[in-house]
Amino acid sequence: MRRNRLRFMLPHGFFTLAWTEWGPEDGAPVLCVHGLTRNGRDFDALAAALAGTGRRVLCPDLPGRGGSDFLPDPALYVPPTYVAALSHLLARLDGPVDWVGTSLGGICGMAVAATPGNPIRRLVLNDIGAHVPKDSVARIGDYLGQATEFADLPALEAHLRRVHAPFGALTDAEWHHLAETSARAAPGGGVALHYDPAIALPFRGAPAQDMDLSPLWERVTAPVLLLRGADSDLLLPETARAMAARPGVRLVEIPGCGHAPALMEAGQIGLVAAFLRGTGLGAGG
Repeated sequence: MRRNRLRFMLPHGFFTLAWTEWGPEDGAPVLCVHGLTRNGRDFDALAAALAGTGRRVLCPDLPGRGGSDFLPDPALYVPPTYVAALSHLLARLDGPVDWVGTSLGGICGMAVAATPGNPIRRLVLNDIGAHVPKDSVARIGDYLGQATEFADLPALEAHLRRVHAPFGALTDAEWHHLAETSARAAPGGGVALHYDPAIALPFRGAPAQDMDLSPLWERVTAPVLLLRGADSDLLLPETARAMAARPGVRLVEIPGCGHAPALMEAGQIGLVAAFLRGTGLGAGG
């Protein structure tokens, strides 16, 4: 695993985007983009497996998370900002790329894949689709408002086990990994979650509303692997089925998971790897 950084520009100035990278530098690139409160280290198991097949895997920390800079204005914590930051990384790669996006990372992937001349060859959408119901948006806003500082790492891990229980039946080692890679030293002692608490502010101040991402989805032409946690409240069954009715889209439901499958289990990793090899595309799932 290698750690890298680049500078990207927003109207407010230049900021740093950090990412971890796996596999040979001349390998065909895969970009793995995490969910709202997570970071690129969530993909360590998937990245190691794909790197073992010769792929170059890049796992960025979105702005305000992990090793990337926090932003000066909370209003910047929205998908257009994240896409702008990631576009600098795509420009550095300067060629075709496969994209694996969990939740927010999938929204960013759809936005890029919907843009004329985009470099996305294959797109994995992990529990995100063309429509997000307002109840799910409200639920996310609720846990964003919870405490972000803890007395010690076990307390932080207990928090993650509670709010991210829908990730599925992770092992103790996997939960510990998520905790270790989600922690930073808190100013007053103890540990804090790795993200800027200000990412919660765009969720506040107005009632939750349905998110209609269909204008993006309708312009995506790359082959798509659509993963749905069987108990997900964010990617509803009817939304997933409607998306899977389109040619070039394969839907797979992951049992024992809600929002969103962690992509740490061998079977889930195998689904993604097969699809990126071009051997896992077909109707249904």
